[in-house]
Formats: sequence, C-alpha cells, structure tokens
Amino acid sequence: MARLIKTDGEIVSDVDISSLEKMQNLVGGYIQIVYLEGQRMLIVNEEGLLNKLPINDNASELYGHPLVGNVIDCTNKELNERI
Repeated sequence: MARLIKTDGEIVSDVDISSLEKMQNLVGGYIQIVYLEGQRMLIVNEEGLLNKLPINDNASELYGHPLVGNVIDCTNKELNERI
C-alpha cells in the first residue's frame, strides 16, 4: 500500500499512484525514483533541491540521506501494478 510521507510528519496511507500525473501531484513536480533495499522505493520531487523544498525528516531517515519535499513510499510491485 503506497503511502505519502509529508514534510510536516503526516503520513497518508494508500495514496493513488496509478498514473504519472497523480504521482507528480503528490510530490509537487517531476518525479525521480530512489531505490531502497529489496523491492522498496521512494518517489521524490526531481527538482526539490532547486525549488528549496523543506527537508523531509521521515523520508530522509528511510533513505539514509537528506530528501526534501513530500515523498511517496511504495514497492516496485505496487508501482508496476498501478501504472
């Protein structure tokens, strides 16, 4: 179940990632995929640093490096099933 990790700490469960447009709306711009161990991935705003989006502490902790803006946390299988 894909979830949105917001910069304010809120986590929204079961977000719709069935299209590129929906994913872009969730992260606020062009998307970039960051791969984690196993089948998990994070979908981030590709231009988040350029747009000076705020640091996302929860997503950064998952990745082990700073990430900014709202981030979608999902699995490879979820992404492939929905698009």
